[in-house]
Amino acid sequence: MNQSILFADIQTWDEENQAIRFPAQQSGALVECVVLLDELEKIAGISIEGEQQALEVFAQNRFELEELAEELIEDEAFNEQGQITVIS
Repeated sequence: MNQSILFADIQTWDEENQAIRFPAQQSGALVECVVLLDELEKIAGISIEGEQQALEVFAQNRFELEELAEELIEDEAFNEQGQITVIS
């Protein structure tokens, strides 16, 4: 685990994009990470219904999602909005 990348215990539901957003910090810079609902379902292996279940499933899979995000941050795999979109 890269000690220069830190994750806060914060996550928010993005209704418009059907995604969960969570912040990371790399060498003092804030990095917004996003996991789309479809990807979260794929990682968890279940169908997710609604915001509350999505947040619960995210929490249950947080470690794996943070590891995936960390790899993408290290690879500088930012999207056109400057975000990291988590994919497995």
